[in-house]
Amino acid sequence: MKKTVLFVALLIVTASCVSTKSTLKNVDNNAPIPVLSKDNTFVITQFSTDKRYGYNKDYPINIFFRTSKDESINQQRYLNALAGPKGEKLTYTKLESCCPFPSTKSDMGAGFLDVYEVKWEGQKKPVLLYLNIYEKGVLMVPVGFSLKKK
Repeated sequence: MKKTVLFVALLIVTASCVSTKSTLKNVDNNAPIPVLSKDNTFVITQFSTDKRYGYNKDYPINIFFRTSKDESINQQRYLNALAGPKGEKLTYTKLESCCPFPSTKSDMGAGFLDVYEVKWEGQKKPVLLYLNIYEKGVLMVPVGFSLKKK
């Protein structure tokens, strides 16, 4: 009973914190569904020239998922396709979920961005990337990253 009351209270607080207008600037509902490579990563062919792509909460990497079973695996499929600027192997850790926004693709009526800390050897300071599983967008390589060599 206590868990149910706590959950309902959390939903009310969360819903009251979500603006009725999304601040996301790069949602593209016509973006193609990502294709998987043989090594189970997304095939990414475009490089972003926008320094905000992925680094700014209003310009997240919109990964989108079809069902809840794809929720976290698609983030891994995306991040595992990337490399450091000189092809370095990446390590990453999900730090938090933040930045609620309205979404029709969630049962709650709101989505959250996931913040990942990304590191590679020789890096001075870890990078934070914002990933969004609720909306679609063209998947691109963020500025400062490269694609993992096959």
